Amino acid sequence: MSPLGMVVLALLLEAPAHAYRIQQLIKERHKDEVVNVAQRNSVYQAIDRLRRAELITVRDTEREGARPERTVYEITEAGEEAVLAWLRDRLATPAREFPAFPAALAFLPLLSQADVIDRLAERERELAGAVHGKGAQLAGPGLPPRLFLVEGEYQLRMLAAELDWVRELLADLRSGALSWDAEALRAFMAKEAGV
Repeated sequence: MSPLGMVVLALLLEAPAHAYRIQQLIKERHKDEVVNVAQRNSVYQAIDRLRRAELITVRDTEREGARPERTVYEITEAGEEAVLAWLRDRLATPAREFPAFPAALAFLPLLSQADVIDRLAERERELAGAVHGKGAQLAGPGLPPRLFLVEGEYQLRMLAAELDWVRELLADLRSGALSWDAEALRAFMAKEAGV
């Protein structure tokens, strides 16, 4: 099950809802910061997958005024079992995830040191802004109980840790403690490849 599928199931565990209401709740509760809903139809696709898997079902359709009919979904018993099992597993078991940043770091020598420094300096600025923004969001007035903010706390810690690490790497690159010679690296890689 995808994280978005889990969010949809969790929201339907609270109460039956139509797709638009699910999208609203995801935004209102900042769950769009922890699951990918960049595509407008992401929630609809997740609902279709969950229906095919019989984890949710159609409860009824409703109409408000002149608006088109909306299908209201509810979680099934199998859906409740699935979301709780998924949640227990994700909380207990570290998963191997494959984010793009470490993959890019694996190929630093393809760029010049100056280019790497420029790109990492950009990342440092972006991360510093994100840390500041997330910190302000978690310190604002009228916050819900902490229980509803723990994923934001986690995100803030991860952003701050990455920011610290990027700053250390930039310092090593700028001081020359980490450096490379493109010609020597190409020769080394050709030798490793048996060329």
